[in-house]
Amino acid sequence: MSAPGTLTGAAPGVAGLLSLRRRAAPAPALPSSPQLPPLKCAVLPDAGQLVWGRQLRPALLPAALLPAQPARRHTLRPPAAAAEEAKPASFAEKYPALITGFFFFMWYFLNVIFNILNKKIYNYFPYPYFVSTVHLLVGSIYCLVGWSVGLPKRAPINSTLLKLLIPVALCHGIGHITSNVSFAAVAVSFAHTIKALEPFFNAAATQFVLGQQVPFSLWLSLAPVVLGVSMASLTELSFNWTGFINAMISNISFTYRSIYSKKAMTDMDSTNVYAYITIISLFVCIPPALFFEGPQLMQHGFADAIAKVGLQKMVTDLFLVGLFYHLYNQIATNTLERVAPLTHAVGNVLKRVFVIGFSIIVFGNRISTQTGIGTSIAIAGVAIYSYIKAKIEEEKRKKSA
Repeated sequence: MSAPGTLTGAAPGVAGLLSLRRRAAPAPALPSSPQLPPLKCAVLPDAGQLVWGRQLRPALLPAALLPAQPARRHTLRPPAAAAEEAKPASFAEKYPALITGFFFFMWYFLNVIFNILNKKIYNYFPYPYFVSTVHLLVGSIYCLVGWSVGLPKRAPINSTLLKLLIPVALCHGIGHITSNVSFAAVAVSFAHTIKALEPFFNAAATQFVLGQQVPFSLWLSLAPVVLGVSMASLTELSFNWTGFINAMISNISFTYRSIYSKKAMTDMDSTNVYAYITIISLFVCIPPALFFEGPQLMQHGFADAIAKVGLQKMVTDLFLVGLFYHLYNQIATNTLERVAPLTHAVGNVLKRVFVIGFSIIVFGNRISTQTGIGTSIAIAGVAIYSYIKAKIEEEKRKKSA
């Protein structure tokens, strides 16, 4: 018998190996035979033993032909892409609408709680300048603690960014103080009705300050806002000029805040921008609080409040109202990042309806029929304005895309 030569094909190779296995006659150890060329084997971790490009079962090979290998187990692993496809989707990916709805719910809930708790504090501690400062103080502490643990990671700031953010923070601080003076002076529902005029001031500033043409349809949609606020103001039982004037100043301040915010657009994320604005606004609010209310607070303000509700309740209420103020503003920003501007605009109008409705229920404020009609007309006008403005902005983006 002639020794088998080099095998070149799959089928002849298998037949030759089987015939070698069926021979009963003893044969010299094949590995030591000088006539057999070495087998061409390749061991791949994920594919088993391959001989001449084909996979064979080890049982078909003589033990002497098998290459000596250390005992090793190979775990088959899917490719990275297949592993990612097999990874189950998260709850947020499966139900994005529920997550967005939760953001809207938390925005409304926190805002309603803030307004109710804020008004209750003014009933026994009527010092809106000091309370406004506490709002921003608690928010600043919240931001500093968040930065210290890396939630979020603090964005670096330089003198250039600081110069851009200071005007925004100045308008934010003034608008916040005057809003609280208005909330302390009149009913929450009436203060929010006056603040419904904010779109009118935004349109006026856009037209006459920024020099950008405002479409006639937007001006037309503001007519019911002005009419509704006028009707509500004429018969509002809690009306006084302090509340009305401060609410109007708040509208102007927040309008200029929007203008300066557009000029201060940076690569910084919204959470860090709001954190810096909060901290800077705190230093804006401290001087007027000390000037207008400092002496009264030291003489009898704190003592009277503690005598009415106790020190623990007073401190707890001030901390909670500041926390709710910061959180509802932060959630509002996060909600805007999840939805289209039109959805956010409509949501903002509905939020004002919720606040007015809940404040009337909680505080039992009596309103006249004319005030109710005027408030409804004003809110409807804001909704129409928000819808038209968002549609115009959307068309601009589509044209520029």
